[in-house]
Amino acid sequence: MNYWTQSKKNIWVAAHRGWCEKYPENTIPAFQAAIDIGVDQIELDVRVTKDGELVVIHDAAVDRTTNGTGLVNTKLLSEIKALDAGIKKGEEFRGVQVPTFIEFMELIKDHPTMTIDIELKEYPNTPGNEVIAYEVCDRILAIVDEYGYTDRVVINSFSNQLNEYVHKKYGNKYRQHVFYPINWMNGPVTVDPYSYAFCVCMFKTFYCDINMPERDECEKMTKLGPQPWAGASVKDERGVDMAIDRGMQLITCNNPDVILDLLRKKGYHK
Repeated sequence: MNYWTQSKKNIWVAAHRGWCEKYPENTIPAFQAAIDIGVDQIELDVRVTKDGELVVIHDAAVDRTTNGTGLVNTKLLSEIKALDAGIKKGEEFRGVQVPTFIEFMELIKDHPTMTIDIELKEYPNTPGNEVIAYEVCDRILAIVDEYGYTDRVVINSFSNQLNEYVHKKYGNKYRQHVFYPINWMNGPVTVDPYSYAFCVCMFKTFYCDINMPERDECEKMTKLGPQPWAGASVKDERGVDMAIDRGMQLITCNNPDVILDLLRKKGYHK
């Protein structure tokens, strides 16, 4: 079955850390709400705890999104689970927990056509992570296979080393999501990432309010092979129109309700 039906005329919507504008990011309520309104993809971030458990959280520290403090990799899973990952978003979310990666996969297994974009947040060029970053990557991919999502996942990383590791070890088994221009990614490059990527999140050289490069850059990427995707700076009609003009095939966003509605009204989402 071909799950990947996006195109310039059928622009997909990916919920960035779930529906994170309205719900606590990277939590089960945010993922479920995005699924319920009909997004095409869920984007999430995965890190590892002190006791080796895979958890869904973006930052290296828990401070911004929970009522706790400190680094994720210095805490046991039980300590992570004791944190409140909802209260900072609103009183109505009090008690929402940081989910494990397995809990996310258990949610998604009931939605067999949903695609997922997994961002690997453990980087091998981070001191202390030289080995564990690759081990975490392998464990995540093994779980993806176990749940039968091999054909429905894109593997996403800002680390050139991790991107090359996945490419060299697994070949074309997994679709890979990289970034443009190359200065957005860290670490040494020995293989052109655009030679093996399935999709490329297209940015300007320096961040701006709608972080999207010019049409000719996107067209050049399409000719190379990877699909051009728009990042999470798209939030309104101006951004949607820019994505359409540049031939983007997917928009990652924090407010999927608004972006879905705009695309549907314009005839760009089936």
